[in-house]
Amino acid sequence: MKTIIANWKMNVGVRESVALARGTLLTLRGRKHIPELVILPPFVALSEVRKVVARSGAILGAQNVFWEDAGAYTGEISARMLQEVGVTHVLIGHSERRQVLHETDEMINKKILHVFELGLKPILCVGETAQVHQAGKSKDVVAQQLKAAFSSAHLRPSDRLSIAYEPVWAIGTGQSATVSEIVEMHVFIRSLTQEILGERVLSQIRVLYGGSVDGENAYRFLREKEVDGVLVGGASVKINQFKDIVQAACEVLEAQSV
Repeated sequence: MKTIIANWKMNVGVRESVALARGTLLTLRGRKHIPELVILPPFVALSEVRKVVARSGAILGAQNVFWEDAGAYTGEISARMLQEVGVTHVLIGHSERRQVLHETDEMINKKILHVFELGLKPILCVGETAQVHQAGKSKDVVAQQLKAAFSSAHLRPSDRLSIAYEPVWAIGTGQSATVSEIVEMHVFIRSLTQEILGERVLSQIRVLYGGSVDGENAYRFLREKEVDGVLVGGASVKINQFKDIVQAACEVLEAQSV
């Protein structure tokens, strides 16, 4: 199975989100082998998008979550609130939140522990900056992020976890990591996560790539065994681009089924 996560970020309002959700579902129509599709609309559009994707097979996710159930946390959204509108997956630690909004490893860890407690499926983002990449220390930074995020975490047999490797220098720049870089990092992430959380978690985790994924390069990533899917940002709100990404995933799945 391959997974495609569509992160719409803060690019569409409610009406646009509904239209985009309909268009996104159309990209799956008539295909024999389809990927797992997770849609992450803005918070204000979650309820309306839920109506569109109901009974479609598409999965509804959120772009962020807070680590408390309730309280005086103006502007935050709790996991229970997300569950009320049908959310099952939550993006945590996206580089834009780390870099722009200064989320710390401690905050990300709190979110991971909380969503596991409530049974939501986290999509943890990890990745390095251009300076770190150029210095050859990418694995050191990713290791630190993984160890911090999963501190005190214990996966139950029913828990599922996605880890998206998204090098900061590749997000929204049009410059993606090379296939060899991605495969090497995915092998490293899988191995280290197993070391942190235990050997049995290998069947519970998926490792995805995010960073300037588009219709032209998606197939190169998705055909790799170590790449369980892609986290798509800008291209996910451009329906023709997204259609090509879905097509790439379908072609890979069809080839694997032979």
